[in-house]
Formats: sequence, C-alpha cells, structure tokens
Amino acid sequence: MPVTLDDKLVVAISSRALFNLEEENRLFEAGDPEAYMRLQFERLDQPAQPGIAYSLVQKLLRFNDDGVQRVEVVILSRNDPVSGMRIFRSSNAAGIKLQRGVFTQGRPPFGYLRPLRAHLFLSVNAQDVREALGAGFPAARVLVESVKASDAFPNEVRIAFDGDAVLFSDEAERVFQTEGLDAFQAHELLKAEQPLPEGPFKPLLMALHRLQMAGNPAMRIRTALVTARSAPAHERAIRTLMNWNIRVDEAMFLGGLPKGEFLREFEPDFFFDDQTGHVDAAARHVPAGHVASGISNG
Repeated sequence: MPVTLDDKLVVAISSRALFNLEEENRLFEAGDPEAYMRLQFERLDQPAQPGIAYSLVQKLLRFNDDGVQRVEVVILSRNDPVSGMRIFRSSNAAGIKLQRGVFTQGRPPFGYLRPLRAHLFLSVNAQDVREALGAGFPAARVLVESVKASDAFPNEVRIAFDGDAVLFSDEAERVFQTEGLDAFQAHELLKAEQPLPEGPFKPLLMALHRLQMAGNPAMRIRTALVTARSAPAHERAIRTLMNWNIRVDEAMFLGGLPKGEFLREFEPDFFFDDQTGHVDAAARHVPAGHVASGISNG
C-alpha cells in the first residue's frame, strides 16, 4: 500500500521552534549563512537544547508509544540540509522519533504544508506563519523568549486557545474593535444561537479531538478556551463548540483580565492567541505562539 499521512495528526515545525538554536541563528541573521552551516556541522554530535515547542512535540509523539502511528512530526525548515543532519541527530538523542524533514536553505518552506496535509505549523519566522495562515493552515509564530512548559503533567498534552480570530472567525472581534464593548455584547446576545464561523485553528481542534477519541489510553489531551469574552457573550462561544460537536475541558471567560496568571495555573504545553499583547504577556508564564490572523493583524 502507498505511504500516506492521511490518518495521522501532522505537525510541521521549524528547527528553531523545536530546539534552542538562537546562538547559531545569530550568525545566520548577521548575513553569514556559510559560518552558520560550518558551526552546525562542527556541532553535529552536540545535541541541541530543547526549544519552546519541545514539550508539545515530545508529548504528542507519545501517542505512538503503543505501536500505532497516530502522530507525525515533520521538520519544515529554512535550514540547509547539512544543518538538517544536526536536527535529526539532536532529535534522536532526545528520544524524539522524527522520520521526515524538508530543508529549503533560505527559501520559504510553507508551500510544503499542502502535500503534508499539516494540521499545525510552528515556526519562529513571522512571514512564513502569515503565508501558511493565508493558505488555510493553522500556524503560529513561536515566541522563543517564552517560558518552557511545566513537566507536571507527563501524560497529558495541554493546549490553550484564544477564541475570536483563533478558534472562531474575527466576526465578533471586528464589532468590538470598530463599535466598542456595548455593541459587541449586544451583537453576541442577538446572535447567541447562531454559531460563529470557524477560525484558522478549528482544524487543529478537530484533529486533536479525533486523536483523543482514537487515543492511546496512556495519554490524553486537555484543552482550554481562554478568552477575553465575558457573560453574556460567553454563550455564543459555548454554543458554537456544541454545534461543532467538540468539547473543551476548561473554558475561561475573563472579561478582559490578563490571561497570563490563569494560563500559569492551567500549565499548557502551548497557548495560541491572535493579539500580540496577550501573547507577550502569556509568554512570561507559558510557551506561547502568535496567530497572525483577523482584524488585530490586518
């Protein structure tokens, strides 16, 4: 039978999102890719240290531990193939089983998301993330300054999502930003029973739901909706998830309170939000990624 990824959760991730390569990257950013490549080659047998998305990848791959391949992680990187050798060796040293990688030596790699049928793309490159979102793939720019994930829940993949412009479309957010809070609340109350259109990360939430249903009994997924919405605008968000036949484990309607401390209590392996202010604040507590979609990123 032909090899296919169709029945798997597929995560595409850049080298810098998975491993801490900031020292090496400074050479690349300084305009000396040859020196960067030489340094990577010199460090071929020196495993790179974990990066911000390391915990997420490590835990997702544990869904394969019973011998059923439910999750596929693919390196999708602007790195050169020589540097790619170090990434695979570092992964092997960490016990992270990677089979596939695409290394484009400086070219934008997001086009390869389509043949991979990726459910998520994590990269440190903001432009690659924007292009991926524009092509219809859930994608986030990983903040390398984020706090690394807690190791308190080794048997749970914990993921937190913002609502508007992430799980849902930015329809309601547009009303809020153009007409204010009162108009937003009235709009959402009027449309409480009308599901919100889907946002860029609905496909990932659906794929995580399928993985949980198919799952490995030794591992589970715990999700949280962490939103600035408050009552009565909470109802439309809940009804939308019910309409999609998806449950989140926790929902936080914070009414504009800072999200960081609430996320610190939830301890996600990753948090996704469309607003840079929320993402920057969250990164002081948890691994965080910016979703460059919706009116806030127009």
